[in-house]
Amino acid sequence: MEEFSIFNIFTLLGGLAFFLYGMNVMSTGLEKLTGGKLEIALKKMTANRFKALMLGMGITIAIQSSSAMTVMLVGFVNSGIMTLEQTIGVCFGSDIGTTLTAWILSLAGVDGKNPFIKMLKPSSFAPLVALVGVIMIIGAKKNKKKDIGRILVGFAIIMTGMTLMSDAVSPLADSPKFQNVLTAFKNPILGVLVGAGFTGIIQSSAASVGILQAFSQTGALTYGMALPIIMGLNIGTCVTALISSIGVNKNAKRVACIHILIKVLGTLILLPVSMILESVIQLSIFDQTVGYVGIAVMHSIFNIATTVILLPFSKHIVKLSKIIIKEDSSEEVNTKNAITGLDDILLKTPAVAVHSCLSATTQMADLTRETIGMALKILTDYNEENCETIIENESIIDGYEDKINSFLVKLSKASITGADSRSVSKMMHCVGNFERISDHAVNLVESAQEMHEKGINFSEECINEIIVITDAITENVNKAFDAYVKNELSIAHRVEPLEEVVDNLSTELKNRHIRRLQNDECTVELGYIFQDILTNLERVSDHCSNIAGCLIETDEKTNIHAYLHDVKENDEVFRKEYREYAEEYFRRLGNNENVDSAKLAH
Repeated sequence: MEEFSIFNIFTLLGGLAFFLYGMNVMSTGLEKLTGGKLEIALKKMTANRFKALMLGMGITIAIQSSSAMTVMLVGFVNSGIMTLEQTIGVCFGSDIGTTLTAWILSLAGVDGKNPFIKMLKPSSFAPLVALVGVIMIIGAKKNKKKDIGRILVGFAIIMTGMTLMSDAVSPLADSPKFQNVLTAFKNPILGVLVGAGFTGIIQSSAASVGILQAFSQTGALTYGMALPIIMGLNIGTCVTALISSIGVNKNAKRVACIHILIKVLGTLILLPVSMILESVIQLSIFDQTVGYVGIAVMHSIFNIATTVILLPFSKHIVKLSKIIIKEDSSEEVNTKNAITGLDDILLKTPAVAVHSCLSATTQMADLTRETIGMALKILTDYNEENCETIIENESIIDGYEDKINSFLVKLSKASITGADSRSVSKMMHCVGNFERISDHAVNLVESAQEMHEKGINFSEECINEIIVITDAITENVNKAFDAYVKNELSIAHRVEPLEEVVDNLSTELKNRHIRRLQNDECTVELGYIFQDILTNLERVSDHCSNIAGCLIETDEKTNIHAYLHDVKENDEVFRKEYREYAEEYFRRLGNNENVDSAKLAH
């Protein structure tokens, strides 16, 4: 019989390394396939704790990592996407979802002579899974298929690690010294502490369960010894949540606190119950040898029982977390200035981080749209309070650009899918245009303030002209921003025809203004202000064209300059839309007979 030696320890550690690496590869691949949808699902989270529980369970099963789920929750709460109360149901569901790994690992205990039953053993099918995965990674052209290949390879590596660990500890079955060590685990408190300590070090409850299942093959581990260890490893997995809560706000810290409270309270309730059943009632099952399936069953029972007992007290657990982590009266949040979704914690799940960043850019887009809308109205309806708001908003939008760009640079270095890469590219281009539009909004305010301070005003004819061109720009701003927020190319294609009309309107208004100067109907001072206003209005429309062009170029994979040249020369739809816009806005200017017919026909 082979003796347990230092080489068995090397094999055990190597198997653990394979297991942890396989978990990382598999969960990363799964998260890539489902990550964006997860963030959308979590944002739609309701106060219904049972729906939250099912969602938490489903997401953890999908990404095969309760630790990753908890890290996501900390990030979501810290960045304002979710409230603290919404997370507790997800935490309970995540705890149940993570038990699936133990059931998958229990396949290693399948035995039988039937070839179909033998194929259920990981040692039988893992090499085939690895082969299929490698072929998909090497041969597939689409990133989605490559991700599926990585998931398969990750799964095969996990099972290989599991086999290595089982083989490494098999000599311990006949070791008297090992039997003596195990007698110490008849003390349930020690079992809890060892389970918590070991899992805290390796930060993976799945790996701890795998090692426990491997040790169960020695035949020396009983249900009574294994149950406290399982409770302990559930507590130990909270270390990841604790680490992720460093440097975040109080509510995000409370997410980690809730995660720990659920595990600790579950252990404090269920450990005495198991001790009573074992020592007082003396249930025979506690003395029976445990195997792969038995550990999976206990792992599931512990988490399900904890959920059943504690879920009705969700509000009390949230209150307890607030008592443990007290409010800081100095912590004030400016909701307008708070950018939700940008938290470095989310970079650990890049697909989720992409969609969170999209939420932040949407916030920026909405504030920019509101700001330029106010600025356009200021030109004909001066309001000092609105002027101050526009200047304040422009400062906030500058902050958005800095934070979003900084986050996008970090995100671009992460491993993301092709679709997410295109989203990052669009965001990088569009946030700059949003910020420049807000700058032009401030420029328009400065022109309005100059006129107000000097007590000078445009003529009625000039005001009517400004109303017409600002209406055209408002329509184009709405089209460009709707195209971005809704990600609809059909709207983006309608921006450029209106941009051409705005350019021609500006040229027409400049010509009219020159005629007024020649006829002494306008002063030179007002003329300079009017020219500045028209220049800024044109620039706003140009940035709308840039936003729409970026969407078209990225999603249709075309060169925007070649595209614009082609549609202006050959696209009848473009010409038709241009004529419709031109006729509408030039008609409102009046004196249609003075408008060059070629201009309308483009």
